[in-house]
Amino acid sequence: MGGKHILIVDDERDIVSVLAKGLTAEGYSVITAFNGINALALAKSERPDLIILDILMPDMDGPEVAVRLREDQRTSDIPVIFLTGMFPKREDTDGDRIVAGYRWVEKTYDILKLITVIEEILSAPAAKA
Repeated sequence: MGGKHILIVDDERDIVSVLAKGLTAEGYSVITAFNGINALALAKSERPDLIILDILMPDMDGPEVAVRLREDQRTSDIPVIFLTGMFPKREDTDGDRIVAGYRWVEKTYDILKLITVIEEILSAPAAKA
């Protein structure tokens, strides 16, 4: 699935760096943003194939960014994975770490598990071509 473009959005630069290195090593093209405002601008200009989005960020949090992405015709079809240290209780999910229609990955992630989730989403029929 290499060659796909992924936007990583997190205000913690060390998290972004680790993710970017891991995904680049797997053949993905990575762009980064450290806040929601820049994430929205990059999503519109770069049209990534997928966005990995932190939940808690200053100024504009991840859920607000996700809503704005869905409301904009230019970005509404871009899949989003939430990356968070505040994972919801198991009973709040559908058993597959999906909340409100979004996949969630814990920040104490295993890069191989994250890549598996990314590949599942990007290979799904609803994913951007």
